[in-house]
Amino acid sequence: MPDDENSNDLKRQMKILVVGGGPAGVQAALRANELGADVTILESNRLGGTAFNEGPAPVRTLARAARMRTDATMFSQFGLEGDVPDVNFTHAIDNANRVAAHANSVWHLTDLVKDQGIEVIDEVGPARFVNKTTLKIEDGRAFTADRIILAVGGKPRKLSIPGNELALSFDDLWELKNLPEKVTVVGGSATGCQLASIALDFGAQVDVIEFADRLTPPSDVDISRKLQTAFEKRGMNVLTGTECKSIEKKDGKLKVSFTHGDETSSLETDAVFLMVGWPADVSALNLNTAGVEMNGPYIKVDASLQTSTPEILVAGDANGLSMFVQSAAHQARVAAQNAVSGDRIIYNPQAVATGSFTEPEYGSVGLTEAQAVENNECYIEVVDYTALPRAVMDARTDGFCKIIVDKKTRKLLGAHVLGSYSAEVIQVAATCIAAEMKVDDIAELELAFPTFTEALGMAAQRMCKKIRANGKAT
Repeated sequence: MPDDENSNDLKRQMKILVVGGGPAGVQAALRANELGADVTILESNRLGGTAFNEGPAPVRTLARAARMRTDATMFSQFGLEGDVPDVNFTHAIDNANRVAAHANSVWHLTDLVKDQGIEVIDEVGPARFVNKTTLKIEDGRAFTADRIILAVGGKPRKLSIPGNELALSFDDLWELKNLPEKVTVVGGSATGCQLASIALDFGAQVDVIEFADRLTPPSDVDISRKLQTAFEKRGMNVLTGTECKSIEKKDGKLKVSFTHGDETSSLETDAVFLMVGWPADVSALNLNTAGVEMNGPYIKVDASLQTSTPEILVAGDANGLSMFVQSAAHQARVAAQNAVSGDRIIYNPQAVATGSFTEPEYGSVGLTEAQAVENNECYIEVVDYTALPRAVMDARTDGFCKIIVDKKTRKLLGAHVLGSYSAEVIQVAATCIAAEMKVDDIAELELAFPTFTEALGMAAQRMCKKIRANGKAT
């Protein structure tokens, strides 16, 4: 058996190539370097990836501006006087782009990674496999490694419909100089709802076309229904169970044709955003040469994030397992450990907390009610925000907190919230799930008053009271 020093020397001889410089790629590179590997990271643009350059960071910045404008509509309710501000969309986009550049202009992300001894090859365009352990970039340089970690992320999906070239994606948002007066968003999942909500708050007329029978189909059904109610209350036109069939130019406008059941109709709009999926960004990789198989629009991986080619692993959106920044970072650490050590550590997420940038916000962790009742007998409790002191104080009573608890173990299976600060509230529920706390323990938490997080404790207290009184929750 080699001693620790010799073992470390052997690990340092391991060459790891990371393809993609978003959160997954950076985390994979840092972890592999920490484990003693010789690491190179390839990035077609600049480090930071979609999360910082086009995704959550700049989108959240736009959502913040939109939220401030919406808050101004409530001035009179709080004894304040003043007009709702006009929107300088160019300045709002410029500010979002400033935040997008923050990772490199302020944090100096590229320098920080290089300072760890990692070779960074960035802004070089796409890379492609020439064999299972070698990739070549556009300037002709080739990079060979013992193990390769693909962290290439995803790209917007285009619908195969007539006129799809007339539609925009999130990538186009950052180049707009003015907000169109009327916006149509095709796709009512998380990103579509975020864009629709921001456009509505900035004063645009908004239509949403969603093929499924409800918004945000992966969400708990109560999130979907009450989010749609909130959107419609503010003037959004939401069309669910509706299929977009074509887009065409007509009299200076865009005509969007769609079907709902057996009925065919259309609407006029100034801009169409297609938000209908996020497949893996693999078109330039030449995966066939490396023997890497696909699983639909994503790269096929096993539980240890290994592809059909053992030397190649995948972390982040490209494998389609859990398409969130926090999941990408977790997967990256697992992939790096497996790549360097040869281990087969399983990626097994326990409590992935998610939150939206819509108005109202929503957040979830764990199982939905529909998922929970398939294999468990459950207690379910909902606290409406009309009974939550902080919501009353903020005049934000259009929300709720729902918890789902296993009857046998009394452990929290899932939590779903809609309303202000949902992304923060759901973190506490995620911690409770990860710590395997029983609902009795959650009910005893001394959560700060007055906060929206208090709704979680209120739901647990109500459930425990019903259990004590009746022997069951109703």
